[in-house]
Amino acid sequence: MSNEAVDAILQTLPVSRGPYGLHAEVVPGPGVPVVLMHGFPDNTHLYDRLVPHLAGRRPVVRFDFLGWGRSDKPAGYPYTADNQVGDLAAVVAALDAQFGGGQLVLVAHDASGPPAIDWALAHPDRVARLVLLNTYYHWTAALRRPPAIAVYSTPVIRVAARALVRRWPYLDRRLYTWQVGGFIADPQIRAQLVPQLYEQFLPTRPAFWRLNDDLLGAVFTRRRRIPELRRFGRPVRVVFGARDRYLNPRVARNFAALFPHSELHLLDGAGHFVQVDQPQQVADLIVGR
Repeated sequence: MSNEAVDAILQTLPVSRGPYGLHAEVVPGPGVPVVLMHGFPDNTHLYDRLVPHLAGRRPVVRFDFLGWGRSDKPAGYPYTADNQVGDLAAVVAALDAQFGGGQLVLVAHDASGPPAIDWALAHPDRVARLVLLNTYYHWTAALRRPPAIAVYSTPVIRVAARALVRRWPYLDRRLYTWQVGGFIADPQIRAQLVPQLYEQFLPTRPAFWRLNDDLLGAVFTRRRRIPELRRFGRPVRVVFGARDRYLNPRVARNFAALFPHSELHLLDGAGHFVQVDQPQQVADLIVGR
């Protein structure tokens, strides 16, 4: 299905998160809904190349976490992985109200790994399948922070880094373009997508910086939940771009070894934005048996 055809049938899903609103949209289809979650520093547009390959095969739901994309961006809000679990719960509640309850396929990428997995552990009966795309959950020796994330999440260093980009915004653009551009294999797609994502990123800086403040604590505290991962009884499909140097094949293999009902798929020629580099393969793995 083309992007134009997807836009023609796209429906907005009203989602309330307390006094705030989340931007969510649904592409109707048959069967179990697929819920797509973005990481940082991006938004629902990360899935623009993937959704046409899912449309018509399953209902497709994608949303911007609070502080990101077209969702509300309340000043001073505590943007954390724990609060993103509440964002996902609000989206599921809105889906239930409009379409009825039932199982879901949860698709997590990058920083949406912790909230997606936390929600799945709390509601295993609602999970038809958990799909993990170049993401993380707890600290492992294999995990590598991308340099831009390391700069903005390391105590002391992050204070100086944020002061620099406030004073010289061009440094921020150059760092973003270099880092996010390295996540995309095709130079033509990179040239189109990265400037778009950067312009959409600028209003989300408070959420980005607050989530970076939360990052190290989030991955270290979740180590205590490893026994729950080992008991998780639902199917898990681990789909990683093999060229990702940060959330890399070793991280993928660790995930596959932890979950008792997991499959591992490493896609050659794809990097961190695996859904951008290989959308057809990723779509087939999301909906396939």
